[in-house]
Amino acid sequence: MRASPEASSPEASSPKATPRAAASPAYRVVVSKAARLLRLYVGETLAAEYPISIGRNVAADKTVEGDEATPLGEFYICAKNPRSRHFLSLCLSYPNVAHADRGLRDGLITRDEHAQILAAIAERRVPPQKTRLGGEIYIHGGRLAHGDPGTRGCVSVTNDIMQRLFDQLPHGTPVAIEP
Repeated sequence: MRASPEASSPEASSPKATPRAAASPAYRVVVSKAARLLRLYVGETLAAEYPISIGRNVAADKTVEGDEATPLGEFYICAKNPRSRHFLSLCLSYPNVAHADRGLRDGLITRDEHAQILAAIAERRVPPQKTRLGGEIYIHGGRLAHGDPGTRGCVSVTNDIMQRLFDQLPHGTPVAIEP
């Protein structure tokens, strides 16, 4: 079998730079409860702004299961659900360390539950979702265009926006929820 002319050329035997895969954009989500807006950043640039619905207990920070409050704080996308009953959904890492610390201090969770939450956050996993602090806080579809009565604590957007967010945002994307 003969070698092709390219294989015997000096270029073929010299090392070649392999193209680097393009780094994925650094996405960040900031939810403003007061403004009822979800802001999507790519790096430091505001890329999009979307109207949202939040928990019916608008002013409160989430403290217990059933309080219908959207939690405040720093979270990350810890799971993606393509079969959500609300079209599509992105699970947020609630409870976070601050909520777990407060829950332990207030006697709402055990030391073991506290340790499990801290370990999950440290490992960037889904924290326990079935404690007295509540759980299953998502960014999800299904928001009504006008007059939406609110959610039980989640952040809701319209289905077309949810499709974009679901397609764009990877696991681990930081999500800040502000008053």
